[in-house]
Amino acid sequence: MTAQAENVLYYGDNLDVLRQHVKDESVDLVYLDPPFNSNASYNVLFAEQSGERSAAQIRAFEDTWRWDQAAAASYQGVVEAGGELSTAMQAFRTLLGDSNMLAYLAMMAPRLGELHRALKPTGSLYLHCDPTASHYLKLLLDSIFGPENFRSEIIWSYKRYTAASNRFQRLHDTIFFYAKSPESVFNDIREPYGTKSGKADSHYKQDDEGRWYRWQKRKGQEPYKLYLSEGRRLGDVWEMPIINASARERLGYPTQKPEQLLERIIEASSSKGQTVLDPFAGCGTTIAVAERMGRRWIGIDLTYLATSLIKGRLKDTFDGQARFRVVGEPVTIEDAAQLAQSDQYQFQWWALGLVGARPAEEKKGGDKGIDGRILFHDEPGGTTKQIILSVKAGKTGPAHVRELIGTVEQENANIGALITFQEPTQKMTEAAWSAGFYTSPGWGTTHPRIQLLTVEQLLTGKEIDYPHLTSVTFNKAPKSQPTQAPAATLWQGAE
Repeated sequence: MTAQAENVLYYGDNLDVLRQHVKDESVDLVYLDPPFNSNASYNVLFAEQSGERSAAQIRAFEDTWRWDQAAAASYQGVVEAGGELSTAMQAFRTLLGDSNMLAYLAMMAPRLGELHRALKPTGSLYLHCDPTASHYLKLLLDSIFGPENFRSEIIWSYKRYTAASNRFQRLHDTIFFYAKSPESVFNDIREPYGTKSGKADSHYKQDDEGRWYRWQKRKGQEPYKLYLSEGRRLGDVWEMPIINASARERLGYPTQKPEQLLERIIEASSSKGQTVLDPFAGCGTTIAVAERMGRRWIGIDLTYLATSLIKGRLKDTFDGQARFRVVGEPVTIEDAAQLAQSDQYQFQWWALGLVGARPAEEKKGGDKGIDGRILFHDEPGGTTKQIILSVKAGKTGPAHVRELIGTVEQENANIGALITFQEPTQKMTEAAWSAGFYTSPGWGTTHPRIQLLTVEQLLTGKEIDYPHLTSVTFNKAPKSQPTQAPAATLWQGAE
């Protein structure tokens, strides 16, 4: 098991990564927002499962946890390990049967156990969830951390558009906060007294030094001066907005959480130079905030879509100054071949990530031959231009090139790129050249309308030939600014 002393982004199953790469008591803070399909009905979640099927990877945005061979093996492993967690899982099976919900808990249990192992005695864990499984996850956490180490059930309250329903609208998420031990570090965060804006209201006066205060009386005590700057201790109900469609930090990732939320968690339970771990890294909000706040970090995700987005986010936010390494991505043609053979969709996402493309949003099987897109601008104030990408891991021929030409014309795109594992044939090259060139109105340059690139070329740094002032494929993360928290500050003074 290797020591952790640098920022690392891992591609892979977080259970394997935790066991192989994260040593005991090496992490100061864990935040996790594990995927779960909160929109699925309870009839589906608690349905009995029968038959066998191969273990499915959790793909981007697909929160599918099913009772199958993998889930049954995970359950068996947890139970046979003994202890309080084993007892809890056996009770869940009695209650839930062999259902999707039990599969979810069987998959989460060993991961939570590994996260507990990785935490320092002074460390803390924050688990973000919704009501679908929060009560079960709470019991899992109690069995792993011990109920005595439960610290808070944080309610993240937000406003959003609501729809007609036969129940009260859900306008909050739950975050469970657990300490590793009584030694766990907790920084006292305060929010201003007075109005929500933090400004003094009519009850406050200024002293000779210009500090705002009001007289406060406690039972059995004389009045004393309560200074606005002291602030009140932060409570467990956090009112902060979700990321709206026009927010600058919005990256187009469905489960993205606001940076303000992670700022508060990281500020409360870590210090500069300490290590923050997110085992379900997603679009990298935890990572970006940890980087900005001077923490070391470890990020893990199971999709190349996520790792590509995180790398782009760090590059945009920190002007390429963020230092980290990526583990688990193919770096040789042999690695790429193995990925293509084991999982065609992960190979596709990885290949698209090499050129900074976004996977097509169409459902699988109905994408009209479009695997990805790159949107770009090549003239000030001009319209958004488009590159259509097709990825082929198997045998290719001129028909694939002609198909791409037709798709480019049908979609009114400007350029098409075919990424192949095999070297293109002479006839493929001739078909590509027959499509002519795209002339940039802003640059006055010409670029092949149909381009053929091999995986080997991409691994050696070859790029798509196109003019661009800016790429808008993924929304760009805003540049990093010094962390400011006007509504909640770290308190280091007396009460």
